[in-house]
Amino acid sequence: MEKLTAVILAAGKGTRMKSKLPKVLHKVGGKPMVEHVLDAAEAAGCKDNVVVIGHGADLVREVIGSRARIALQAEQLGTGHAVLQAAEALKDFQGTVMILCGDTPLLEGAELRRFYEEHVKLGAAATVMTAEMDDPTGYGRILRDEKGEVAAIVEQKDATEEQRRIREINTGNYCMEAPLLFEVLKTLGNDNAQGEYYLTDVLAKLRAMGKKVGGVKTDDSEMTMGVNSRVHLAQAEAAMRRRTLEQFMNDGVTIMDPASTFIEKTVRIAPDTVIYPNTWLQGNTVIGADCEIGPDVRMENVQVGDRCHLQFLYGHDCQVLDDVTAGPYVHLRPDTVIGNHVKIGNFVEVKNSNIGTGTKLPHLQYIGDSDIGSNVNMGCGCITVNYDSKFKHRTVIGDNAFVGCNSNLVAPVTVGPDTYIAAGSTITKEVPANALGVARARQTNIAGWAKSYKEKLERKAEALKKEGK
Repeated sequence: MEKLTAVILAAGKGTRMKSKLPKVLHKVGGKPMVEHVLDAAEAAGCKDNVVVIGHGADLVREVIGSRARIALQAEQLGTGHAVLQAAEALKDFQGTVMILCGDTPLLEGAELRRFYEEHVKLGAAATVMTAEMDDPTGYGRILRDEKGEVAAIVEQKDATEEQRRIREINTGNYCMEAPLLFEVLKTLGNDNAQGEYYLTDVLAKLRAMGKKVGGVKTDDSEMTMGVNSRVHLAQAEAAMRRRTLEQFMNDGVTIMDPASTFIEKTVRIAPDTVIYPNTWLQGNTVIGADCEIGPDVRMENVQVGDRCHLQFLYGHDCQVLDDVTAGPYVHLRPDTVIGNHVKIGNFVEVKNSNIGTGTKLPHLQYIGDSDIGSNVNMGCGCITVNYDSKFKHRTVIGDNAFVGCNSNLVAPVTVGPDTYIAAGSTITKEVPANALGVARARQTNIAGWAKSYKEKLERKAEALKKEGK
């Protein structure tokens, strides 16, 4: 049985980020970078992983939670020193340690798995993942011997002019065999331009011991992109977004304008759904088949069924079932469930409510803390008055009810099935089934009042004019 674990280096401050937030906690695609790396490691088959933390340790520890063990690098003295901090956690481990950087959010589990399998085939004590770069500036260069094996890695600041012209670079990803890895780490020195303990020096030491050191080149150099600045962060975001959208399109989703569409990797969309411009889909959002989403939709953690048409809508932490039409200008708030065949018109907000099959919420409504049955019609301007300044209360409306325009339902209140609520009513008591609920003052018409009032206004205006006001 294979033994594979990951050590993820996440201790650096990231000075060039110019941020109080630890570098690895900056988000790409809606998720902290270190979480993307953990995702990739787990997908590659790494188990019982270790994250080395340092700067902002408490914040990073909170994000990692129980997903991995933690090793603390109290003082940042280089990559070799960082990996050494995992020695205690892995003291009984015998197998392959995959070493990854916590600021490489584009890593994919499938590519890391291929890297590990090549390492096993080589039978090497250590293998480095390499890549060809058109501009290798800033990266460590791969030095190969006459057999094509990796002889050493030289950092940019320590490289000669000739070595700096080499385009094959070190991606910072390694597979190394333990416990030999930690035995060698303990022998490292820091006689270099940075005064640090380089993990790359392990390779030279292994070679000197007669051990085999391999190099596996990836065809996807972009995937290994490290993030060291806000500029890099934007570049990684753009790359992840492009890759995510291309995957959706390859899987049968139509994206009208990728340049204005933002979909996180965690989102799931079924085939034959169309995504219109200016759409943001985030978190654990799931969208069914044959939907039309957008334009101008933002959804986070929303479950959407099949054949839904949603436009100009903001939804979060809620559920929309099948054949729903909503928009424009709709806000679906947490703990809301929109039933099948519901129609929601413009300027409607729904919060913590259950809306039954075939119900219509046409326009200008606030529906909060409500349980609305099937085939209910809510007239324009209807409000469920759910808050008494201290507590929230629920409104219950039975099936087939018709609520007239500009009505207020003051919770807690129940409106029975097959009822009518007269337009302009403020309902504070239960309305039983099949009844008409009317709650408004009797109309009174005062003859000639309008003419008298206008004449009064004109006299006042004339008086003010004379006073020069």
